[in-house]
Amino acid sequence: MEKIPEKFLNDQGELNTSALLKSYCELEKKMSNMISVPTDDSDENTKQKFNHAIGVPDNINDYPKNSLFDDESVREKFHEIGLTSNQVEKIYAIAEEFLQPTLQNLFQLQTQTNALNELKNFFGDEDKMNEALHEINAFGERFLPRDAFDELCSTPQGIQGIYRMMQSMEPEVLTNKNATENLTDETLRNMMRDPKYWRDHDPEYVRKIENGFKKLYS
Repeated sequence: MEKIPEKFLNDQGELNTSALLKSYCELEKKMSNMISVPTDDSDENTKQKFNHAIGVPDNINDYPKNSLFDDESVREKFHEIGLTSNQVEKIYAIAEEFLQPTLQNLFQLQTQTNALNELKNFFGDEDKMNEALHEINAFGERFLPRDAFDELCSTPQGIQGIYRMMQSMEPEVLTNKNATENLTDETLRNMMRDPKYWRDHDPEYVRKIENGFKKLYS
């Protein structure tokens, strides 16, 4: 038989039921306040008490924010699996460390794609864009300082600006054979015989002829 602890014995060495009952009540109270680790079968109240005890936010908006990875659906998933704010901060830190370079490359590629699309729309199509860029490069080498030219060419708006500058300054007209000729009435009228002008109505080709007449007779 197990020996009864002295705290449960009275002065006569007999079982002190009052002390035993008091101890039992205190133990029951402590157990009622204890947090149980929930299982798959645990009820929602048990899960909520456990999450609150370990520091899971009561609301998904209480999670730390992150400009790159933060999203309401992501925070809902964090809350669903019971992550604490501290754990979420560590997840963001790890994501930034390993994904930041990849994301930067993706952003750069997207920026380049957007820039090319903007230039294609400005010049008409890819072939016209490539032809114009070739002309712009030749113009820049001839008239602009290299550092200023490079800076302007870093954005679609800068390239468009150089192109407009080139059109306003260029004293010559590019013929349908891509050769540079002196600006004359005859040259322009010969260009108008090209199917690109009277049949295709090529915007870039038409614009060159119109600009040529403006420069010739203005």
